[in-house]
Amino acid sequence: MTDHSTPAPGDVPDDVSEAEAETEAEAEAGSGTGTDPGGVPASRDPLARERAHLAASRAALRAMRADAEALDIRDVTANWVNAEALAAGIEDRIAALADLAHTPLFFGRLDRTDAQVFHIGRRHVHDADGDPMVIDWRAPVSQPFYRASPTDPQGVALRRRFGYTGGELTAYEDERLTPPPDARVPQPGSPRPGAPEPDAPGARRTSALLQAEIERPRVGPMRDIVATIQPEQDEIVRAGVDGTVCVQGAPGTGKTAVGLHRVAYLLYAHREQLARTGTLVIGPNDSFLRYIEQVLPALGEVAVRQTTVEALVARPDVPVRAVDGAEAARVKGDARMAGVVRRAVRAGVRPLPAEPCVVVRGSRRWRIPAHEIAELAEELLERGLRYGAGREALPQRIAHAVLVRMEQAGEAPDDRVQDAVARSAAVKAVVRQVWPPVDPAKVVLRLLSDAEFLAEQAEGLLTAEEQRAVLWEKAPRGVRSARWSAADAVLVDEAADAVQRTPSLGHVVLDEAQDLSAMQYRAVGRRCSTGSATVLGDLAQGTTPWATESWEAALEHLGKPGAAVEELTEGFRVPREVIAYASRLLPGIAPGLRPATSVRESPGDFAVRRAPGGTDESTAAADRMVVDACREALDREGSVGLIAAEERLPALRAALRAAGLGWLSPGAETSAAARLTLVPAVLAKGLEYDYVVLDEPAAVVAGEPDERTGLRRLYVALTRAVSGLVVVHTRPLPEALAAQVPTEYGAVARRS
Repeated sequence: MTDHSTPAPGDVPDDVSEAEAETEAEAEAGSGTGTDPGGVPASRDPLARERAHLAASRAALRAMRADAEALDIRDVTANWVNAEALAAGIEDRIAALADLAHTPLFFGRLDRTDAQVFHIGRRHVHDADGDPMVIDWRAPVSQPFYRASPTDPQGVALRRRFGYTGGELTAYEDERLTPPPDARVPQPGSPRPGAPEPDAPGARRTSALLQAEIERPRVGPMRDIVATIQPEQDEIVRAGVDGTVCVQGAPGTGKTAVGLHRVAYLLYAHREQLARTGTLVIGPNDSFLRYIEQVLPALGEVAVRQTTVEALVARPDVPVRAVDGAEAARVKGDARMAGVVRRAVRAGVRPLPAEPCVVVRGSRRWRIPAHEIAELAEELLERGLRYGAGREALPQRIAHAVLVRMEQAGEAPDDRVQDAVARSAAVKAVVRQVWPPVDPAKVVLRLLSDAEFLAEQAEGLLTAEEQRAVLWEKAPRGVRSARWSAADAVLVDEAADAVQRTPSLGHVVLDEAQDLSAMQYRAVGRRCSTGSATVLGDLAQGTTPWATESWEAALEHLGKPGAAVEELTEGFRVPREVIAYASRLLPGIAPGLRPATSVRESPGDFAVRRAPGGTDESTAAADRMVVDACREALDREGSVGLIAAEERLPALRAALRAAGLGWLSPGAETSAAARLTLVPAVLAKGLEYDYVVLDEPAAVVAGEPDERTGLRRLYVALTRAVSGLVVVHTRPLPEALAAQVPTEYGAVARRS
């Protein structure tokens, strides 16, 4: 593997000789045409040629957009509906052809053994003649860029990766996968036979440009990392649309990137199908969604809805204003609550009407006795229909009973007569009495405020203690005055589905899924009941009282039992020493998981600093130590995250303010002028920073309802760093981190 970077003035790269450059330029020029595949004039400098191809490709993209903007559709549609649809399609096309100045248009190149050359990028670009200048990374021809290897070259002679700085192409790196046909015999003094050169087939080394891209200082939202997708990730990305995939990924293994790339790939490969059925990305919170919002547009998709589980189940009549205690939240999130809620909905049915149903048709009166109506209602209940479907079916059943009596009397009624009877006032009155309409929110309101009603519906499902845990202390006056919690909103969503089926989407991506309750999984599963899902998470990062214990159970609640579970353990983001230190916690928080390994050659900057404790003066000194660590990080390039427990935030804000350091809130976009973010530990999940200062690990643990959840929260906080981590503490560290002896999960000597 050979790296070619832009040299400083007066410097000549050691690994690129003039002869090599000339040979490569001649090879790239093809059959003496003097142009590259995109029609760019040949140059003796390969880097200059690639820059010229980039400039030409950007010009071609602008021309494609101009052509779309110039389309005149005034006289090509039959009616205004078609005109509106066509205009909307053109607007989408124009938006998709936007040139994102700071996003590489292409990031790689494939030189095939059949002499074809393809530049691989974020979207397809063609020249005026229709010949491709850039191939979409999702196209089948691009797949070898991610999967080809020296042992399986897949028809690729050479793979080239490009390095960019601020949108400018600054370097390239070549990896030869197939020996050239005129490979020379080794000369005396050459490496011994069988020892691969860095860029020879068989060499196994992490790409230097890939590592540089991962370690590049970051500000602003999450970056598109399509160029860094690895073979095992690409297999997940390109899995079929019909199957659900679950990805267990350790910190820094790229599971979020895999999920976003997967939805972009599916929209490319199955656009017509998913355009009809829809796609959805679900994240843990709004801060996370703001962080990832620019990734999909950079991957070529601009119209994918993103939301949280809370927003997914939100209803105007159920405003969330309260927070449940740990036990109440655990019980409300338990899958058994689905049975309780559905019983409560069906409790609205009163099978035996007070009077028979009498239908008048002309001069005749047709009487259906109350016991027969009760039998019809009981039959529908036994079929397990949704409440709304049963309510729609009952008038037709009553009308059919009337038609049977008409036929027995010698009449010949048809379907129109049956429909008329079903719509008659007499039948409607009986249906309102037997199967009245229900309001899902009112059903749950009664369930949580009426102890007797709850006991009836929860019999055999919840214990008396669990029933007391979910009951409200004071019954509200009505739905809008109730202090609903997030878990209550999920119960209302369950009730709504028991009344009327929830529409299904074609594909749902669910990120940070380990924190969902069984009832939340059911809510998400209803949105993809006839579609598929990509489930992403890490069991070790589950920080809710109801956190997922196994992916098999989670997939069962989602309605996708038996779905494939893939495990990613090769970390790309977290430095080697940092992930080893954090992995000390795994035996206690997720003993069944394999620890992550880092492919990063850089160990990262890592330090654990203990401040004196016990007095007000020592506490102030500890705060100053945190501020000093933040200053050190800000002296370097990149973003900085100060992560702390909720109880520590006021003191840290005061310390930062006294030191003259400004800070951002989680989700706010960082910039060159504002790079420090103060992050509550509860919001750190899914975020990443070049440098992290972690304040008082013991406080992070103590801020959770139990020790295991606290240690999981700490594990999340420890693994947010890309380049460096400083841990500052006055209280004793958790036992697993304080240990000096190595464990099978790795150990790092503490430093000060």
